[in-house]
Amino acid sequence: MERLDKVLAGTGRWSRREVKELIRQCRVTVDGRPAASPEEKVDPAAAELLVDGETVTWEQYVYIMLNKPAGLLSATEDSRQKTVLDLLPGELRRRGLAPVGRLDKDTEGLLLLTDDGELTHRLLSPKYHVDKVYFARVAGELTEADVAAFAAGITLGDGLVCRPAGLEILSADTCLVTLQEGKFHQVKRMLASRGKPVLHLKRLSMGALQLDDGLLPGQFRRLTGEEIRVLRGNS
Repeated sequence: MERLDKVLAGTGRWSRREVKELIRQCRVTVDGRPAASPEEKVDPAAAELLVDGETVTWEQYVYIMLNKPAGLLSATEDSRQKTVLDLLPGELRRRGLAPVGRLDKDTEGLLLLTDDGELTHRLLSPKYHVDKVYFARVAGELTEADVAAFAAGITLGDGLVCRPAGLEILSADTCLVTLQEGKFHQVKRMLASRGKPVLHLKRLSMGALQLDDGLLPGQFRRLTGEEIRVLRGNS
């Protein structure tokens, strides 16, 4: 059971103050009767909630798939630069969504935004072995020696030890990189350590979740119920 004002404000459509005013004006009904007070306790999953006669759909968590464009920060806010949340409407921004992991400012591709903290932890923790797959274009020619080095695990110049990773050569200068961790600039640093600096990087998948080919850079959509179910199962 949750406070009514918390449930309605949690949709992102109204602030707590606005909800209290709606209730005071008798514009909110609970199971067909006017709401008694902002503090009234309701079961958000079972109660019929209406505002001005319109049904309010309650969601415990929201899951957004974004095709991140280059030029935006993977952050919830920044005083000087635009973030991926600036692509969302106010209703979703007010939900408290956060990126699951980070993509560099110039990196594109799949970015999951959610307020499900438990799923976020399971997707990012190396101990759960969730694959993250990236497409990379590099300067230089990729070789089987690079594949072997990735498989063995690379130690970077600053002493950072990277776990064994997958490197699949697609052409002389393009490849797929598969990681189960996500250290700072990791894909770029691993390839640079092999003398193959990255020119373009795009994340294609995270666990069972694959980037929707129909999403242009900057576009987003909610995950389907099946995608959420499979993603939770994979994590």
